Amino acid sequence: MSDENPVHDPLEVLERVFGHRRFLDGQSRIVSALLGGRDALAVMPTGGGKSLCYQLPALLMDGVTVVVSPLIALMKDQVDALVRRGVAATVINSTIDQEEQRARIAAMRRGEWKLVYIAPERFRQRAFVEALKSADIALFAVDEAHCISQWGHDFRPDYQRLGEALEMLGRPQVVALTATATPEVRADIVRQLGFTDHEECISGFARPNLSLNVTACARVRDKYERLRAVVEQHGTGVVYCATRGKVEEVAEAMEGWGVQVIAYHGGLKEDERARLQDEFISRRAAVAVATNAFGMGIDRSDVRFVVHFEIPGSLEAYYQEAGRAGRDGEPGWCELLYNYADTRTQEFFIDGNNPGADTIKALYQVLLNRADGRHEVMASIEQLSEWLGNGNGMAVGSAISVLVRHGMIERFDVPGQRIRGTRLMRPAVKAGELELDRVALEEKDRRDRDKLRRMISWADARVCRQRRILEYFGESGAADCGNCDVCRAGSDRLGAREATAEELTVVRKLLSGVARCSVRGAGGWEGRFGRARIAGMLTGSRSRDVLSARLDELSTYGALKEWGQAFVLTLFRELESAGYLRTSGGEYPMVTLTEAGVQMMKSGGSLRLNWPSSVVSPQRESGGSGVGGGVEVRLAEVGFDEGLYRKLRECRSAMAAREGVPAYVIFNNQTLEFLTRLRPQTMAEGLRVRGIGEGKAKRYLEPFLEIIRQHR
Repeated sequence: MSDENPVHDPLEVLERVFGHRRFLDGQSRIVSALLGGRDALAVMPTGGGKSLCYQLPALLMDGVTVVVSPLIALMKDQVDALVRRGVAATVINSTIDQEEQRARIAAMRRGEWKLVYIAPERFRQRAFVEALKSADIALFAVDEAHCISQWGHDFRPDYQRLGEALEMLGRPQVVALTATATPEVRADIVRQLGFTDHEECISGFARPNLSLNVTACARVRDKYERLRAVVEQHGTGVVYCATRGKVEEVAEAMEGWGVQVIAYHGGLKEDERARLQDEFISRRAAVAVATNAFGMGIDRSDVRFVVHFEIPGSLEAYYQEAGRAGRDGEPGWCELLYNYADTRTQEFFIDGNNPGADTIKALYQVLLNRADGRHEVMASIEQLSEWLGNGNGMAVGSAISVLVRHGMIERFDVPGQRIRGTRLMRPAVKAGELELDRVALEEKDRRDRDKLRRMISWADARVCRQRRILEYFGESGAADCGNCDVCRAGSDRLGAREATAEELTVVRKLLSGVARCSVRGAGGWEGRFGRARIAGMLTGSRSRDVLSARLDELSTYGALKEWGQAFVLTLFRELESAGYLRTSGGEYPMVTLTEAGVQMMKSGGSLRLNWPSSVVSPQRESGGSGVGGGVEVRLAEVGFDEGLYRKLRECRSAMAAREGVPAYVIFNNQTLEFLTRLRPQTMAEGLRVRGIGEGKAKRYLEPFLEIIRQHR
């Protein structure tokens, strides 16, 4: 966008630069607030157009817009798209060397950029923030803003520095954006960013095109059988696993099925992660098996399923990950393969993410004891764990983060080495003199455990899954979705019946809408759109997909608005089962009328269906029942034996040396920690330890079991 012919009308910029005729729901409120000089908080669903909320005002404001974004790949995608539109945009992150960073900051001062995407870790350095002070910052956009709150599901300490950075920068105007945030997290975002007079726009959390499902799996074999069925039915998707070891195990199994799959987790090098992500986005791979390190900002619209191989730690994490299905508005299948025993993995993560005050002080004492004359310690997290005598490496990493936030230490890169160094900032302070907020540390631990409890309750419940999630995010009075496993079971119990006159009118309106989205040729009716886009048209949606296709100009636009999209999507399914609609195969399924559907649309007649619950609300079962298999083992009940852990590590090192492979290829540290805590005695018990599949068990497990049996 050239400054030679500046445009000041938001609607003109919307069409001229971004190619849209109208704003999506919620966008206009945020844009108006920002252009009116107010701060803003936008909570909008995945695919709801959050980025335009700050990109468009950036083009209308004098000065540069700084965008804080946590993912390098997301930055690159957005900057590339802006540059293609003629917008002056760039990035500052770890992929850019120091000299180039300085050049880009200098260009910011000269006003050469309209948008600059910056990684949150850059704000660790006070000198970096000082360098930005002389730039004319018009707007400060915080993407994935839930990361700022320690009460959120994806807390990142670097985000907590943003409030201080804003004050140093003279408190420019701020917009915070996220897809998932509870009322509690929203309040924390507002507090930490210092909002006083702000616009808050919550566009809604409902995803009516997603079918949420939970399948009880008593054995690991049941999970693989169910996963294979989902992949064969839906084709393209993401499988989320709790650990890196499980990612590799599941991906290996899927390769054996002939599936084009990538295995993605945080343990891979940055360039390898970028390569795998590109392989998935460019459709060279059909399925991504990943930890939660994968997905934020992934722009692949045709993801038809998301499977959680193990239970996540919170409903926020689950819903954000499930929301990567069906970003094109077409139906998406989401399924949790649920075994209660998997919750022990999440409990272990909670232990690691919430070190107590005593652990933090003990680590600080280790650093004091081991520091050199420059008050620096060159040691990996693993080495620090050994010195501390704590087998949970996650807890050590979390304790380091607390000490960094309190200004007691700083971390720095060591040239030519993979480890990071630790520098004591106030070495005169003794461990016993550390001022730690024990109440806050204990409160975070309590909240994390409560989130896991509510996630388990959701999986066990026999009420509408979508409605339960909406209530969790603060939306009261939501109707049953009619599309989850619980709602479908209720519909099946109700049985089919004859349509009333009013219901028959609804059906004929729906069929008429399908006809206007189809083309009649010599070979019969051919569909042009999927069911979700047609349902959006019928219910008066102002989504990007509906508006860009000009479906809002059809006579049937909004004809079923009062019924809601969830009901209409469910009615689609029932009408297809009854033979009035058909869906084509292929990557983008299209819906059209059958001859029976044409006749029903034109003439009406007798109609017998399983009616969605929005018309008739059947009595549902209340309460929940325990689901799952195996023995419930809580890590807090079994303790950690440092001597056993050391023996298992020595066994792993010797085995890795014999095979000429890195130690983690045998078992990673987390798996050794589980073995230490759970102490399996047999091969069958070992297979129930997270991170140990049948292949690794046969090849490696027996020597470890023998050590456990002999250890006293």
